[in-house]
Amino acid sequence: MSAMALAPESPRTLVLEPTVHAPLLARRFLAGCFAEWGIEDDHLGRVVVCELVTNAWRHGEGPIVVRLYLEEGDGRPVVEVWDAGAGRPVVRPPDDGAVCGRGLVLVAGFARGCWGVRPLNEGGKAVWAKLPGAE
Repeated sequence: MSAMALAPESPRTLVLEPTVHAPLLARRFLAGCFAEWGIEDDHLGRVVVCELVTNAWRHGEGPIVVRLYLEEGDGRPVVEVWDAGAGRPVVRPPDDGAVCGRGLVLVAGFARGCWGVRPLNEGGKAVWAKLPGAE
């Protein structure tokens, strides 16, 4: 008798109103999911989800959907943030005088370049980042 492969766990999902409170609620949600998964260090995940949710709140449209899951192949956590806005995120060149605009640079660095954006069938976009595994 062969071992049966278990189906991957469904993504954990949180739907947020696009308000100033959305980033805080997303950080709390991620911290809870990481604790359930036994991931002790959630610092990078909290920064990434906060940046992506903040972008969705400031530049997107409609409700913000946060999805968290562990990649089936390597077990690394993936953070996805959906919104209904048509605009796409842009990594801006460094500007030492700017007071904002560094969020995606941080996300790209923390995710070691493993991030992106994809259109959603129903309109809008999903911005995702795959976090490094335990070192």
